[in-house]
This record gives sequence, structure tokens and C-alpha cells, in this order.
Amino acid sequence: MFNEKEKLIENLTGVNSSKLNYYIELKKRNKEIVKQNNRLEIIYQLVRDINIDMSIEDIIKRVFGKLPLAVPCDFLGLALLREDKLCLTAMMPQILYGYPLIPPDSVLWQCIGSGEAHVYDPVSKDDPFILENPALSDQISSMAVVPLFVRSAVNGILLVGSEMLSAYSRAELNFIHQLADHLAICIQNARLYEQVSQVKREWEATFKAVTEPIVLIDTNYNILRNNNRLPPEMNAVGDNPGTLKCYQGLWRRESKCENCPMDEIARTGKIVYEQVQTDSGLILDICYYPVYNEKNEIFAIIHHMKDITEKAKMEVQLVQSAKLAAIGEMAAGVAHELNNPMTVIIGTAQLMLREVEEGNAESELLNDIVNCGLRCKKIIQNLLTFSRQDHYPLVPTDLNEEVERVLSLIQYQINRNNIEITQDLYPELPRIVANGHHLQQVLINLLLNARDALDAVDREKRIEVRTSLSNNSSGQEQIVVTVKDNGIGIAPENLPKIFNPFYTSKEAIRGTGLGLSVSLGIAEAHGGTIEVESVPGGGSVFSLVLPAETH
Repeated sequence: MFNEKEKLIENLTGVNSSKLNYYIELKKRNKEIVKQNNRLEIIYQLVRDINIDMSIEDIIKRVFGKLPLAVPCDFLGLALLREDKLCLTAMMPQILYGYPLIPPDSVLWQCIGSGEAHVYDPVSKDDPFILENPALSDQISSMAVVPLFVRSAVNGILLVGSEMLSAYSRAELNFIHQLADHLAICIQNARLYEQVSQVKREWEATFKAVTEPIVLIDTNYNILRNNNRLPPEMNAVGDNPGTLKCYQGLWRRESKCENCPMDEIARTGKIVYEQVQTDSGLILDICYYPVYNEKNEIFAIIHHMKDITEKAKMEVQLVQSAKLAAIGEMAAGVAHELNNPMTVIIGTAQLMLREVEEGNAESELLNDIVNCGLRCKKIIQNLLTFSRQDHYPLVPTDLNEEVERVLSLIQYQINRNNIEITQDLYPELPRIVANGHHLQQVLINLLLNARDALDAVDREKRIEVRTSLSNNSSGQEQIVVTVKDNGIGIAPENLPKIFNPFYTSKEAIRGTGLGLSVSLGIAEAHGGTIEVESVPGGGSVFSLVLPAETH
């Protein structure tokens, strides 16, 4: 640099100087300064315009758009090393098919080996890479090749080609070298960003692929993220992420839940587990996991929910089935033990009737003995039939007969509570194809619920059972079995919940909350439903509605 200044001074002030030489040199130097400033400005603009989320192809396209303003450029290519192979990764214009590999015996590998820039002027048409890509030889005559360094190691090369010969002097080559250094940083940042983005996409895909609801909530109870698997009654989407509180979006509350598990996690740092039942009847197992930051501080909590409604329902049903199986075995033994003496009692009474004239007091007493004995045998048989766990097929069934069987089983339980029970059965009711055993289960549940609804009533207690025929909105004939009581009724806000599994208003020792849920399932399996009308303090009406199919 000092020698150049000294030479300039001599040209300007020496014996050979003149005004012409002075202005020529000054103009030439100013032109070089302007050119250099333009190049620096181009590098600055390119670095500023290149975004971290741009692909390598977009980066090369952006550079190619402005590079001809600084150096001759009719072709711009970028080749990167991948597992000891040099592949042309991006180019402008797109004159080559695909992204070809550069053969190991091509002169372009010299730049990789030496780590220094090279100018090929003219470009050898015998080079293996040029021979494999003749379109390139038609486009360029001279080419500058500059290495791309990443962490002091050559990671690829930048190719700048021109259709002119002698297009690249030392000054142009230095500029391309500076450009390559900046591009290497931009490309490395873009590749790192792509790797991070890929990991983020994979994590999000995994997060959303989990079929069970997962919610991320910060320590201020704000919902940060969820995997869109929440039940319909839960809403974790606010106007902005982090603005909707968990107790608002998940639990429909205006204030924080009492005994919030998140408070316990914040205090102990340990995983918390709880079981929750939603308003719609879902049973959820929820695990709360603390999430730590780099300072080992809890900054968020993961809510992992698992719907165990069906599992819990099946577990209780299995327990009930086991109880019924035990009752069935006991009933079989009781029936065997009672049938023999009952047979003797009934047979003896019938023999004595033969020897007694009809109409006298003795005959009436003996008839009472026979009738009561036969009634006892019928009750024992009905109990044995109900407690069996056999599979009952769908067969033509008379609902009036099923009602009478059920009443014979539980009428004593109802009558001992001072409840008057009346029945109004529709004559010649059409038979339906049904599982009589299951329908008995529904009727028993409705009658026992009516009995329980009358416990706290001081007035006269009544239960009415009736069967009838009706038509639905489509004109289809239906059979309706109605159980009506004048008990305490059901509050309007509780009506939508009564068919939810495990919902019950009874004490824990008196009910599991599965009766109506199971009964509704049986009704729907028969193509019907259960309808409810209730007035708080005025009683309830439960109607088992089934499609009528005559036989």
C-alpha cells in the first residue's frame, strides 16, 4: 500500500508529471474507490437481505440478482461437500439438469485441496465436469472458484462464471473471496436454522400425534400450548397464546381451582396424579409433570390426560357381574334347599284339600297355603333367572310379562317403605324382539330409583307403572314403559348429568352412578331410548321407549 502511494506521488509531482497525468490518475483512482465502495455496499445489502430462514437456493438467487453490478457474472453456482462428494447444490441460471456431482478428477477439486481461490481462463472444455455438462461451456468462458470455509475447514466452493475472457483480475477475485466468506456464514446459519426447524417440526408432529390430550401451562396458570386432542367441552384456545387461564379454558371456572395440583408441584417439584370427572361424565386420569429451565427452575407444567371412562365403567361392571355371579350360585343353592320343603308343603296341602269339602274354613286355609307356596316358588325362580350370567338371545318378548316379573321380585322392597305401587298394563301389547333379562335390569333400576326418590317425602308415596303404545315423529309405533313417582324430583341443572357414568346423588354406600348409564345403553342397544321429565319437589317420570315389532 505504501509503494502504491509513493508511486502515485511521483506520478503527480515528479519531472514527468503534468496536468494530464494528474487528472488521469486521479480519475482512475476515484473510479477504483467508487467501484470498491459499490462492492462493499453490495456485500452489505446481500448480508442484510439474506434471512436466516431462506433456503440455499433462495440465497444464491438473491446474490445472482445483484452480483453483476460488482463483477462480471453470467453464472453463479454453489457446490457443497457431502460425505466426500462435491455436489452442485444451487445455481443461477438453472442451465444444468438436476444437481450434478463434480467428478473427483475435475480441476474444481483443486480449490478443495488447496483451500485457495483459482481462476480458469479460459475454462477447459476437456474438464470432466464440463464434458458432462456441455450447457455450461456454452454459457461461460472464464470462471473464478473460491473456497467456502466453515470452522477453518473447506466445506464447498463458490463458482462465478462469465461469458467474457479475462473477466476476473486480482481485485475481482478478492471481492469474490470476501463475498464467499459472508455467504459461508449465511449458508451455515441457514443450515443450522433448518436443522433446528426440522427438530421443531418433528417435535411438534410427535406432540400432535399423541392421541391423548396434552396441555402445557405456565406457573401463572396460562395455557401455552396443547395438541388439539382435548374433549369438546374444554377450550384451550384464547385470543393469544398465554392469555387464557387453565381454570377458564379447561374447567369453566372464573377463579383458580381449590387444592390445585400445580401449587403442590411448585412446592414439592414432584409429579402429581389425580382423577377428575367432568360435567359431561368423562373420567380423566391426569398426570402433572414439572418442566424445568436451564436454571433448574419450574417454568411450566405438563397436563397429560387419559380418558378412562370406559375402563372405570367396565371395572365396576365386572365387580357387579362378580356379585351377581355369587348371588346366582347362592340363589341356586337356596332354590334347591327351599324347593324341596316347599314341594312337600304344597303337596301335603293339596292332599289335605282332597279330603276337605270346599267352602269351609279349613279349605280356605289350605288354599292360602298352596297359593303362597306357589308364589314363593315363582319368586325363587325369578330371582334365580335374574341372577344368572348366561347370554340371553333376542327373542319375541312380552313387556307386560317382564314388568310383572320385576314387580314380583322387588314389590316387597317397595311396599315395606310404605309406598303404594300401582300398575296399568296395556292389554294385548305387541311383542318386541328383545333381551328380556336386560330389560328387567332396566325396569328394576327405574323402580329402585323411584323408591329412593321417595325416602325424604312426608306426604303419601306413590309409584305408577304403566305400559302404552305411541307413535314417534316418523309415524313408527313405539312401546312405552313408564315409571312415575311423586318424590323429590331432579334439579334442572342436574338433568343433563343423570345418564353420565358414575354420576349419582345418592350416598356412596347406596349407589355407584352406573344404573341409568347402563340402562340407557341397554335401551339404545334395542333401538330405543329413555326419556325423563321431572319437577323439583313434584316427582319424576322415566319412560323406556322401544320400537314396536309385532310377531
